[in-house]
Amino acid sequence: MNVSAVDSLLAQMRATASLAQGGAAPSSHSNPSAAAPDFSTLLKHSVDQIAQSQSQADFLTQQFTSGSSNVSLSDAMMAMQKATITLQTGIQIRNKVVTAYTDIMNMQV
Repeated sequence: MNVSAVDSLLAQMRATASLAQGGAAPSSHSNPSAAAPDFSTLLKHSVDQIAQSQSQADFLTQQFTSGSSNVSLSDAMMAMQKATITLQTGIQIRNKVVTAYTDIMNMQV
C-alpha cells in the first residue's frame, strides 16, 4: 500500500470524524471526489497490491527452490519480506479503520 493512498484514506477518515462531531467539512477549491479516489477504489487497490506482492513472493520462492539460476536467495527473501510488510501494513490500516468506525458509531448524536 503506497503512502499517498494511506494519506488519502486518513484524510477521508478525519473529514468524516469532523462532520460526525458537528464540525464543518474541510474546504477545498476543487471537487474532492475528483482529486482523490473513493474509499472502495482505495480499498480494492490496496487488497490487489497485497495479493500481487504475495503472488510475486510465492513465484520467486518457487523459482528459487526449483533451482532456477535467474532468481537468487536474496531476491526471494526480499520479496517475501516485502509481502510480509505489505500484509502487516494492510492489517494495521484495517485495524485503524475499524477503530475509527467504532468510534464514529459510538458517538452520541
